[in-house]
Amino acid sequence: MGPVSSDAVNRYLKQTRELFGDELFLEKKAVLSPTGPTINSDYPSDLVKFYEQIHECHNCALGNSRTQFVFGVGDPNASLVLVGEAPGEQEDLKGEPFVGRAGQLLDKILTAIDRSRQKDVYICNVLKCRPPNNRDPFADEVSECEPYLIHQINLIQPKLIVALGRVAGKTLLNVDKPLKSMRGILHDYHGTPLIVTYHPAALLRNPNWKPETWKDFKWIRSIIDA
Repeated sequence: MGPVSSDAVNRYLKQTRELFGDELFLEKKAVLSPTGPTINSDYPSDLVKFYEQIHECHNCALGNSRTQFVFGVGDPNASLVLVGEAPGEQEDLKGEPFVGRAGQLLDKILTAIDRSRQKDVYICNVLKCRPPNNRDPFADEVSECEPYLIHQINLIQPKLIVALGRVAGKTLLNVDKPLKSMRGILHDYHGTPLIVTYHPAALLRNPNWKPETWKDFKWIRSIIDA
């Protein structure tokens, strides 16, 4: 596109004034860093050192009731990050996200897209400590813990984030919507594309959702393989 003449600019401004009055409306665009996502300088630039820094966190009451701090597992250079809402009982005992029957089902789904916990996938939760009785996360717990998740994602720099389940989806997107209205849409989470799909525990309760989940994961595979 060549240079714009002053006459053209004047005509545009005159037309804009006739339509909208004296206010000038400009398109606001995000300015992206050419070097990638901003890394929080208060945290280490290494996942292992980051865990060492925060694993004794007591910024909220969950730090007093947890058995183990559930940081996350997987490939530190993964193209896919899976995020649940919080550790459950088995995760709290083992210190690893998505174990038990739901974790076994998730492993099978990952195998179907030629991935695993050790290969091109990182798995974590919004909260790093188990809420009592597996209740949904409270807002103050999310506000304390979500910066940890954001830093993990910035260090890994995945192609895609997948929120597993309605609670994880609405927490990350800061909306109160049913899962079906969040599915099938490529959202944005702090500059990284995000998809919401069913939690594997929900598939154990309702196997009828498995075909829809498989559609989601075929879409997920197409994104991360691109």
